[in-house]
Formats: sequence, structure tokens, C-alpha cells
Amino acid sequence: MSDSAVDLSAVPAHVACVMDGNGRWAARRGLPRTAGHEAGLDALFDTVDGALEIGVQWLTVYAFSTENWTRPRDEVRFLLDFNRSILAARRDEMHERGVRLRFIGGRDRRLARSLLAEMDAAAELTAANERLTLTVAFNYGGRAELTEAVRRIVASGMRPEEVTEQTIRANLATADMPDPDVVIRTSGEHRLSNFLLWQVAYSEMVFLDVLWPDFGRAHLFEAVAEYQRRERRFGGLDR
Repeated sequence: MSDSAVDLSAVPAHVACVMDGNGRWAARRGLPRTAGHEAGLDALFDTVDGALEIGVQWLTVYAFSTENWTRPRDEVRFLLDFNRSILAARRDEMHERGVRLRFIGGRDRRLARSLLAEMDAAAELTAANERLTLTVAFNYGGRAELTEAVRRIVASGMRPEEVTEQTIRANLATADMPDPDVVIRTSGEHRLSNFLLWQVAYSEMVFLDVLWPDFGRAHLFEAVAEYQRRERRFGGLDR
């Protein structure tokens, strides 16, 4: 699908993606799972270019979940090293495109200092960019984010009756981001897998059968066109 099928006057401000299917893509080709992650990188950057093309302002991708630590040790090690090398190699390219890079998720001792340094360097380099904010959810889990928000609220000494939805929102990692208008999940799975649990309360869900390494801007345009065909009522009635 081309961008001509997208109504450029009604593009969602925030698109979120669960990038699923790298391992299955590799297995179907008799390749190691790591080859799927490498192929998925090309899909990500084509999606970024597509988002820039149609004017999406926020793109959030689920890169590494808190549950991914249970995967085979070699795969986890590859993902950590791979993401560090990606940041070093591609951050200048993203900067030239006017993309602001941000990261949400835990920064615990399982993450090497060198990886955290690359994240910080990428975020600092691109901080003033305004065309698109690409938020990478890395070592992220929605339940962990909510738990941490509750801890901060309790530690502040706030009385229970003072806590509102706005209080909770203000203590989330995404406090300064709009909620996703649409969430895209690839590989044919129909679940959120602990991704942005608070933020997607009224997001539109688009599930595609394509595996992530085969995803690209045409699929992004397809999902956005599907989003535009829907009527968002936020719990209200049809008018």
C-alpha cells in the first residue's frame, strides 16, 4: 500500500508497535534466531522512514521486554550487544533525519554500562529534534512501570485520597508523551504482552499476520488507513 491511501489530514499522532516474529521468520528460513533480529532492524528503519513520510509525530517500539531475560542466554547476549552496536552506528543517521531518540525501561545492573552510555549519548545528541520522537521500550514491562509509579507516589507521602489518574500518569515513564492512537502488533498474535498497559486504554488495535522482518512502511500505511476507517468514541455513544 502506498501513502496515497492515507488521509494525511488525519494521521495518528502516536503509533506504537509490538515488533513480533523475528524468531519465527528466521526459523522458517533455517536460520538462527539472531538472523531474524538483524532482519528486523531493516524493518524498523523502513517503518521510521514511513512514519516521517506521512507525518507521525511519535513512534514507540517494543524492543526488549522484562520477560525477554528468560530467553536463551546467547540470544539475550546477542540482543544486548546488537542494540549497543545499532545505537553507535545509526544514531547519526537518525539525527540527520530529525528524529529524537528516547528510551523507557529499567536501568538495572543487567544492562552493561556501555549500553546505557550509548543510549544516553543517542538521547543527548537528538534531544532537540522535532520531526519524530522514536521511543524505544528496552528492558520494559507495563506492570513494572506501574509498580514503579506506585512506589514513587507512596514515597512522596501523598495521602490515598489525593491520588488521581493524573497523579499516576505523571509518575509514568511516558508522562510527557501522548497516549498511542493506534497499536500495531505483527506475527498474527492478538495480545499486548505487557506493553504500555496504562497508556493503551483507548488505543485502536491493529493485528497483522506479517512477521516483523517483513514489515515496512507499506504495512504501516495499511495500519494507519485501517485506523482512519474506525470511529473512536472513548466510551461514548455514536452520534
